[in-house]
Amino acid sequence: MDKKFHQLLQDRGDELSVRYDSETESIWAYANPSKRPSYTIEFVKEFHQLQLDIIEYFQYYNMKTKTPIKYFVNASMIPGVYNYGGDLYLFSELIKKKDKKKLFEYAKSCVDIVYLNAVNLNLPLTTITLIEGDALGGGFEAAISCNIVIAEEQSQMGLPEIRFNLIPGMGAYSFLARLVGIKMAEEIISSGKMYDATALYEMGVITEVVKRGEGIDAVNKFMTKNNKLFNGMQALQAARRRYQALDYDELIDITKIWVDAALRLTPKDLKMMQKLVDAQNKKNIDMQYKLRTKQDRRFEREIMKFPFKDSKGNIIEKERRINKDPR
Repeated sequence: MDKKFHQLLQDRGDELSVRYDSETESIWAYANPSKRPSYTIEFVKEFHQLQLDIIEYFQYYNMKTKTPIKYFVNASMIPGVYNYGGDLYLFSELIKKKDKKKLFEYAKSCVDIVYLNAVNLNLPLTTITLIEGDALGGGFEAAISCNIVIAEEQSQMGLPEIRFNLIPGMGAYSFLARLVGIKMAEEIISSGKMYDATALYEMGVITEVVKRGEGIDAVNKFMTKNNKLFNGMQALQAARRRYQALDYDELIDITKIWVDAALRLTPKDLKMMQKLVDAQNKKNIDMQYKLRTKQDRRFEREIMKFPFKDSKGNIIEKERRINKDPR
């Protein structure tokens, strides 16, 4: 791995933490929000930039040389929460101002993310979602946009937008209709219900359900197993995309429908939207418990073998740190 590769793992700001697992050849992107665990403009920008950087890395090698990336895993560092979805506060402010342009720009930036997840960044890799808690609205849309979705049994997911007289507009209809058919997709969207992971697995929405605390192991087992069949699985995904192609323009057109519908919301609808935000905030997510370092089980320290070559080509003969504690 060269300097170009290590640039992918650079500090990306306050919203996203990235790590690489050499054993499974996977890049893990953890939502690490500085505020509310939702798709804020800041988070969307950081996540999309990571996607673009991965694409650029493959293009740098002209897609011919074997690259050390086979999987792109989306997860969260917030205990009990995958993502609460779109920035409802921002929605409310833009709707009140009738700012159609900015509302569409935000929605389009979210579509750009889920589309790239769905088409595995147009690269020879597999996108995976790990859900260890609640995934609501846009968070649920983003979760099911990946090729593989693995959820722990306690996870709750749903699309509450209908409760404030709106629909999800950043991919939910397109993804669900392809996964479970139009009738079931519309039932999930129009009910506004929360579903547990097992129910969604039985419907065919998600790939696998595991016990609480076993999500990371399940993702690693999936990647290890499929590494032996990686070429065949890539061909299978390509065949699926050809048979049931996801059209970017379809997502954009539905987003435009969502924007127009959002601008028709009444003050009563916006009040209901705020109640939903308040209810979510009452879950008292203690941001001090965000796990940012290798003390987290997600960042288990790899055994360092000497000598080895660093990203600059220097040969490192032995451990040079006086204090080896990674904290």
